[in-house]
Amino acid sequence: MEHNLFHIEGLIEFLPRVFRDDRGYFLETFSMKWFELFGKQPAFVQDNQSVSGKGVLRGLHFQKPPHAQAKLVRVTTGKALDVAVDLRKGSATFGQHVACVLDAGKHNVFFIPEGFAHGFVALEDNTTFLYKCTDFYAPATEGGILWNDPALGIDWGIDAPLVSPKDEVLPHLSHFDSPF
Repeated sequence: MEHNLFHIEGLIEFLPRVFRDDRGYFLETFSMKWFELFGKQPAFVQDNQSVSGKGVLRGLHFQKPPHAQAKLVRVTTGKALDVAVDLRKGSATFGQHVACVLDAGKHNVFFIPEGFAHGFVALEDNTTFLYKCTDFYAPATEGGILWNDPALGIDWGIDAPLVSPKDEVLPHLSHFDSPF
C-alpha cells in the first residue's frame, strides 16, 4: 500500500496494491494497518453508499460533536472529485480544502478526519460512492457549508451541478461558528 499526504494535516489518500491476473483482480479496500503508520485507530461503525449521475454534487456536510465523524471514502464505479474543508478552530489551514479524484480504476481511498466538511461531485454517470464512518448518522448534529462559497475557492470542475435544495441554502464559511 502506498499513500499520499496533503498540505492539510490529517488528510490521507491510500493507494492499495492491486493483484491482477487473467481472472481479474484482488485488493484490500481497508486495513487498520494502514492507519498504524500515522498513529491513528479510527473505529468505523457505519457504512453508507450512494449512486450519482454525472454532475451530481453532494455536500459540503459534517456532523458536530458529540457525533462528529471521520470518514474513509472511495468509489467502486465511476469517478468523483472529493473535497474536504478544514473546519478545525485554531488550525493553520482553517477554511482551506483538499480535492482528491477518487477513481474506481485506480482504487484509491481517501481518509477525512473529524473536523472537516466533506462533499463530492460525480464526474461520471453511475458513480458509486462508499463511506465508512466513525459515528452513526445523527440528524440533530448535522451541518454544512455552502458548496460554492467564493471564500472556499473550490473548483468543482463542473459548470451547473445538480445540488439538493437543502445543500443550496447552507451557510457561508463567514457565517459559520465551528464546533470543532
